[in-house]
Amino acid sequence: MKDRVIAAALWFLHINGRKPLGFRVMLVRSMAICGLLLMHAVIPAETAEGVVLLHGLARTPRSMARIERELTQAGYVVVNLAYPSRQAPIEALSEGVFERIRDSATLRDCSRVHFVTHSMGGIVLRDMITKHRFDRLGRVVMLGPPNQGSELVDRLGSWRLFRWINGPAGQQLGTGPDSVPGRLAPVNFELGVIAGDWSINWINSGMIPGADDGKVSVERTKVAGMKDHLVVHTTHPTMLSNRTVISAVRRFLKTGAFGEPASTAS
Repeated sequence: MKDRVIAAALWFLHINGRKPLGFRVMLVRSMAICGLLLMHAVIPAETAEGVVLLHGLARTPRSMARIERELTQAGYVVVNLAYPSRQAPIEALSEGVFERIRDSATLRDCSRVHFVTHSMGGIVLRDMITKHRFDRLGRVVMLGPPNQGSELVDRLGSWRLFRWINGPAGQQLGTGPDSVPGRLAPVNFELGVIAGDWSINWINSGMIPGADDGKVSVERTKVAGMKDHLVVHTTHPTMLSNRTVISAVRRFLKTGAFGEPASTAS
């Protein structure tokens, strides 16, 4: 808008300089130009809203690439954040994420900052919000979050291979009261949760009661205080590129509701 106003002003001045005009015409055009410039000076431009993406355990920002593209096209300022999910406990990871967001030049001018998380990224966010006040916090969508932990960690967390693959944070995601999910309070922000109910890993699913996505049960994605919950027929990893999931994410960020039935096919 600013560039268009300035260009129009320069064009008027150029025409006025080339053609002999009467005093009244010159005065009217000059006042019009000043008015346009003054209007632009006193009416602030619309401030963009930001979205931070937090990937899951043992994943990278590449896993969130499709969601990043979709939200960027929707007009959001998107930060697809990388964090060392396998290298530290959840408490340390959440501190690092908070510092990155606090110091982000990309998000500095955003009126609100929303979050979209996958898997453990939701627990990292909950831990961060518990410890730090975030005045510009907008809406949050969690995809396949172990909000009540996962039975897989209960069964496999002590295995050396599990510890090597998932690091210290992975061992904190059990279902017991001493796990990080077990210690976190109910959410007090505008949250929508999307769960998957399809698994291609029958070994994992055999350890998880009820419908699950191969990593976490539908029931354990829920958390007290959430505003909406949606079940989509997709797996834990493929929900990140699922069209139904991405459409629901966009709806919730815009309206605060998924606006779909309780169970939706991809």
